[in-house]
Amino acid sequence: MKSRFFTFLLIAGLAFVSCKRHDGQETKVIDKPEIEIKDGRLTPEALWAFGRIGEVSVSPDGEKILYTLTYYSIEENKGNSEIYVMNLDGSGVTRLTTTSASEWNAIWNPKGDKIGFISSDEQGVNIYHMNVDGSDLRRVSDFKDATLEGFSYSPDGKKIVYVKAVPKKDKYAELKKGLDKTTGRINDDLAYRHWDRWVDEIPQPFVAAFDGKTVSEGKNLLENTEYESPMRPWGGMEQIAWSPDSKTIAYTCRKKTGKEYAFSTNSDIYLYDVEKGSTVNLSEGMMGYDQNPVFSPDGKKIAWESMERDGYEADKIRLMVCDLSTGKTEYYTPDFDQNVGGLTFSADGKWIYFVSDYHAVDNIYKISMEDKAIKQITSGVHDYTSVNLAKNGLLVGEKMSMSHPNEIWTVEESTGKEKKISASNDDLMAKIKWGRVEERWLKATDGKDLHTWVIYPPDFDSTKKYPALLYCEGGPQSTVSQFWSYRWNFQIMAANGYIVVAPNRRGLPGFGQQWNEQVSGDYGGQCMRDYLTAIDELCKESYVDKDRLGAVGASFGGYSVYWLAGHHNKRFKCFIAHNGMFNLEQQYLETEEMWFVNWDLGGPYWDRKNAVAQRSYANSPHKFVDKWDTPIMVIHSEYDFRIVASQGMAAYNAAVIRGIPARYLYFPDETHWVLKPQNAILWQRNFFDWLDTWLKNK
Repeated sequence: MKSRFFTFLLIAGLAFVSCKRHDGQETKVIDKPEIEIKDGRLTPEALWAFGRIGEVSVSPDGEKILYTLTYYSIEENKGNSEIYVMNLDGSGVTRLTTTSASEWNAIWNPKGDKIGFISSDEQGVNIYHMNVDGSDLRRVSDFKDATLEGFSYSPDGKKIVYVKAVPKKDKYAELKKGLDKTTGRINDDLAYRHWDRWVDEIPQPFVAAFDGKTVSEGKNLLENTEYESPMRPWGGMEQIAWSPDSKTIAYTCRKKTGKEYAFSTNSDIYLYDVEKGSTVNLSEGMMGYDQNPVFSPDGKKIAWESMERDGYEADKIRLMVCDLSTGKTEYYTPDFDQNVGGLTFSADGKWIYFVSDYHAVDNIYKISMEDKAIKQITSGVHDYTSVNLAKNGLLVGEKMSMSHPNEIWTVEESTGKEKKISASNDDLMAKIKWGRVEERWLKATDGKDLHTWVIYPPDFDSTKKYPALLYCEGGPQSTVSQFWSYRWNFQIMAANGYIVVAPNRRGLPGFGQQWNEQVSGDYGGQCMRDYLTAIDELCKESYVDKDRLGAVGASFGGYSVYWLAGHHNKRFKCFIAHNGMFNLEQQYLETEEMWFVNWDLGGPYWDRKNAVAQRSYANSPHKFVDKWDTPIMVIHSEYDFRIVASQGMAAYNAAVIRGIPARYLYFPDETHWVLKPQNAILWQRNFFDWLDTWLKNK
C-alpha cells in the first residue's frame, strides 16, 4: 500500500539551463521539467510540473502582453520565475530572461519601449530595465538590502513609487546590548505577528525621481510612522496608484498600530501630493476596508473597492467613485448583490471593468459611469482572476477552472467571445485524463437551494461504486468557485478514485450577501446542516459507496471537520483537518486579527451575557471529543499565526488519548499554506495514504 509512493506514476527529469546571473556569473536556472505521465493520472509530482503564470501586463499600445512564468524543482525545493512577452494574438512568444534569480513585478514603462522588473543578485534586491527584446539589461536602483517589494512608473516616466520593508524600531534595544546571540522577542502590544510572520518590518511606499537610468533616493510617504502600505498579507502594488498627471499618488493604508490595528479593518484611500508632500484622506468616515484605488484616464475621478463595516473582513465589496473636482463620493453598486474586484477604467473613462463571483463562477463585468448600468461580458464555468485593456475592443484576463490552471485569454468586449492565447501547459494538459465536473442544486434543510460541485474520477463508470469525499471550504467566507489549487486540487482527488462533493454551504459569497453573512455567529448551525445535506443527497446515487465516506478541509474547513467528527452519526469513515480551529476559546486568545474572532464568533468567551458569542463557543469542537469515534489525520504548521499549531496538536492529542486512530503531520517551516515543493508533495502523499487506508483498504 505505501510502496506505491516510491514507484512514481511519472518520470520527471529536472531541466536546468546554464545561464548568467545579472552580475554576469555563470549559474543554473530551474526550467520547464521533462515529465512523462503514466496512464493519464494526475499525481503530486505532476501538479508541481505545471508552469504558473503571473503578473500579466498589457503594453501601452495594447499590442503586446508581458507576463511571468514560474517552474518549480522538486529536487532543489524551490521555484524560479522568468519574464516572457508575446503578441496580442498569442504569437511571437519570447523569453526575455534566463537567470537563477526569480524576476517579478514585470511592467512596461509609460512609452512602452522598456520593461522594468525586480530581481536580485549580490547587490541586493533591485529594479532592472531592459529593452522589449530583452537586450540592454541594466540595474537602475542601488538598494543594498533585500527589502524591495514592488514598484510602478509615474505616467510621465520621470518618477517611480516603490515599496520597501522598513525595520520597526526596537524599543528594547538597550536591554539586548551585548547579547548578539539572543533569540528572545519582547512584545508589549498586540499585532506583533501577522498571518505568517513576526512584525519586525513594515512595508511603506517611497517616491523617487527617475531619469531612465538611475532611481534617486526616495522619500517615504509614511515617514516616521509604523503604518503599513500596502496592507499585509494580501496587498501589493494594486493598493497604490498614480494620477494621470503624475502629481498625485493614491495609496491604501490602515493608519493604526498595536492593539488598535488588531481590532480594526478600517483602512482608507489617501491622496499624496508629490510636490507639496501633503496628504488628504479621501475616504474619511468610511469605516470598513477601502483599498485598491484606480484613477480615470482623465484624472477627474478615482474608484476603489470598499467595505461598509469596521471589523468585518468579508463584508460586501462595493464600488465607490469620487469626483475629484467636487469631492463627492458615490456608491455605484447598491443594487448589485455581488462583490466587485480588479477595477479597470475603459480608455474613454465611460466604463469600469471588474471581476465578480456569482453562483460559484467568476466573470468579467462592466458598469457605466453615466447611469450605473451593469453588463456581464463573459459567461461560463470558469474563474477570471483579472481584466486588462488591450486594443481593437479586446480585453485581456487570466482564467482558470477546476480542470485547468491559469492561462491568458483575450475577450471581445462586444460579444464576450474568448480566445486562449497562452499555451504554457498545453503539452502537459494533453497527457492527463480529467474528471468530469458537474454542477448540482440541492434542497437544504430550510428549503433554500444549495449549490454543489461534484467531481468524478477519470473514466467514471456509473455501474461501479466509488468512495466519496466531502470537501469543507475555508474562509469561512470563500467561495467554492472554479479555482485551481496546487494543494486542495479536486482533480487529483478524483484521479485517486474519489468522487468529490464540494458544496457552497451557508457563509460563502456569490449567492447574495444574506447567504454570505449567515455563518457569522452560527458556526455549528446551518452551514453544518448544508454539509450533511450535500453528502446525504449524493449518497442516494447508486455509484456512491455510503460506507466509504471521508470529510476533508482546511482553516474553517478544518474546524468543520473537527465539528463533524463529534456530530456525524457514523456517516464518515475518516477525517482530515488542515490548520483548523479546534478550541474556539483558545482560538480567541491565540489568533492575531482580533476583528475576525470578534465579528465571526461574536466576541470574547468570557462575555456571558453575549448570546451570539456563547452560542459560538458552545459549538467549539473540543467540547464534543467524547463523541469522536472515527480515524482522523491532523495537519498543522508552525508559522500559521492565524490558527496556531497548538490547535492541531490539541486535536491530535485528544484523538490519541481517546484511543482513536490518528496521524499528525507537522511542518515547522510552513504557514497557513504549504508552499515548499517537497513539503507539498509530502502533504499529498500523506493525504491519499490516509484516505486509502480507511476508505479503500477496509
